[in-house]
Amino acid sequence: PYLYAVGLFLVGYVGLAISLWPYIVPFEMIPAEAAAADNALALLLWGALPMLPIILGYTAYVYWLFRAKVTDEASYH
Repeated sequence: PYLYAVGLFLVGYVGLAISLWPYIVPFEMIPAEAAAADNALALLLWGALPMLPIILGYTAYVYWLFRAKVTDEASYH
């Protein structure tokens, strides 16, 4: 079963490589050509800016909430 799973995994990757082969040529595109349009990047920036403090604040809160070990008396089982 393990070798069949590995074979299926490899067949999937080979199929993907064959289907993308004519259009996926390494070192043919510079990062500036591969980047999204400027307005799309600006939209992502303005969407990420308000979310970043929320995520960092929530992470700090959860870190503070679970800062100590649970004692045997406080556990549920």
